[in-house]
Amino acid sequence: MMLNKALECSTAYLLLGGNLGDREGNLKRAIALLEEKTGKVISVSSLYETAAWGKTDQPAFLNQAIALKTGLSALQVLDHALNIEQELGRVRKDKWGERLIDIDLILFGDEIINISNKLQVPHPHMQYRKFVMEPLAEIAPDVLHPVLGETILAISRNIEDPLEVKKLIT
Repeated sequence: MMLNKALECSTAYLLLGGNLGDREGNLKRAIALLEEKTGKVISVSSLYETAAWGKTDQPAFLNQAIALKTGLSALQVLDHALNIEQELGRVRKDKWGERLIDIDLILFGDEIINISNKLQVPHPHMQYRKFVMEPLAEIAPDVLHPVLGETILAISRNIEDPLEVKKLIT
């Protein structure tokens, strides 16, 4: 008996960002590589610009959320994302430092995953960061956070993060 392929797929939500080089071009290349290697991109948010978070003496970031359908596990999606970062020239120096590209797995269906320091889904800090929640709310407003039990839109409206997140018109 053949299984329905759609039943084998999960929806992964990722946040992409970068603040060095051709920021928009780097995001586009990352999305193309994610689709080529990881799954079908089904939704892409607008671009959002935000001052650097955590380590503030660096250029502003561009961020973008995407949703993709994948037959891979969350850990496989993370491994592909890390490989794509490296392929695009990411060098990990400082925590919260400058980077050409950053790809974070934010949600993976309704799964709750905690594999020590390797992978935590939902992303443990997503609900505190406007630069994550605003683009995510654009493409997944009605998705429920599997731990908090609230919609992404509701969470995004209640964040106390002081950083301004500016939606860019492209």
